[in-house]
Amino acid sequence: MDNITHSFVGLGVGELVQRSLPAETDPARQRTRHRLLLTACAAASNFPDLDLFLTHLLPAPLGYLLHHRGHTHTLLYALPQALLLLALLWALWPNARRLLRDSGPARLGLGLAVALGFGLHLSMDFLNSYGVHPFYPFDPRWFYGDMVFIVEPVFWIAFGVPLALAIALRWLRGIALGGLAAFVLGATWRGYLDWHSLLALFIIGGAIAALRVTRRHSRRSLALAAAVAIGFIAVQGAASTLGRQRITVALQAIDPAARVLDVAMTAYPAQPLCWSFVSIESNEAAGQYRLRRGLLSLAPELMPPTSCPGGFADPTASDVPAPGIALAPAWQGDLALLRALAQSDCHVNAWLRYARMPAVTSAVASDLRYAATPRGNLTTLPIESSRTPCANVPHWGYPRADLLGAALR
Repeated sequence: MDNITHSFVGLGVGELVQRSLPAETDPARQRTRHRLLLTACAAASNFPDLDLFLTHLLPAPLGYLLHHRGHTHTLLYALPQALLLLALLWALWPNARRLLRDSGPARLGLGLAVALGFGLHLSMDFLNSYGVHPFYPFDPRWFYGDMVFIVEPVFWIAFGVPLALAIALRWLRGIALGGLAAFVLGATWRGYLDWHSLLALFIIGGAIAALRVTRRHSRRSLALAAAVAIGFIAVQGAASTLGRQRITVALQAIDPAARVLDVAMTAYPAQPLCWSFVSIESNEAAGQYRLRRGLLSLAPELMPPTSCPGGFADPTASDVPAPGIALAPAWQGDLALLRALAQSDCHVNAWLRYARMPAVTSAVASDLRYAATPRGNLTTLPIESSRTPCANVPHWGYPRADLLGAALR
């Protein structure tokens, strides 16, 4: 997820923890604890992304692909990160240090805020199609949620509204609420949200705001925000699973000789019916593999795939092999070339520790999950005849070990 989403959710959960604990003995200590728990949970919710400073350890694009969501995004390395964050808060915040010496609820709240913050970061990064490998080094595999878009306005509204309403200064509260409204209206105007999603977001925000205003000192609005977020994730997970099943059946019908290895699902923001996807198929007998990009609508009679929000439309997706599915022209790959490069070129081999949908030729390698991004494909790796030796390559599992086979031995 993006860091604004991490921050909103971290602040919201920190506020929920704060309101769930017994109050401190005096208002000054209560204010200190409030600030401490919000700061700690928001910081923990962003802390693992400090691995961006490690991306210079490898040449582009390998540095970003292999070191972002790297070691700091594993359960093993969450503990030293949490200890470092606690040490910084203790050393740099004298009022908090005095409070923690005397208050059991403050110590409990701080522990919960930090643990929940790190847990939220890893679990929310799992939700999209980029992936995480949280169990490394015990299990180096990547895990993909394929459920939620990387910038999800449902989380912004659910947690942003009660947080904005908690701001004491009226003018600043108005700016915060206006900013949230401007964000969703702008996303709709630019074609990233449809009007049904916009209406749903305003209903969600209005319900949470009404509960926050009528129950000003309770935790009910934040509990509702958490329930909305969890319910949305559950709906998205069910929709993603159903969509993957439909796509797999359609692709198998097109070419029964090929085997569908994987379908990477990318959600549309706040719209469970609309998805984009990239699939990969293998045909060992023909020595080839195939990548397909496409659009999916789970309710084509209500919203054909070409009617989904236009900001994510693929103009090349027109072939309709089954109701609700539109396909772009397929990309055909050579299995022998892919496996030969995996064995002979350590940079390609390192790149394959990240690539889930590898489109590899003798000139360039790209992961087709990012073929339609506005700024170009961030994964593109030129194939060069002479390179520097490989170093600082983390040993993540190969997402396409099922395709590479003996080339990895």
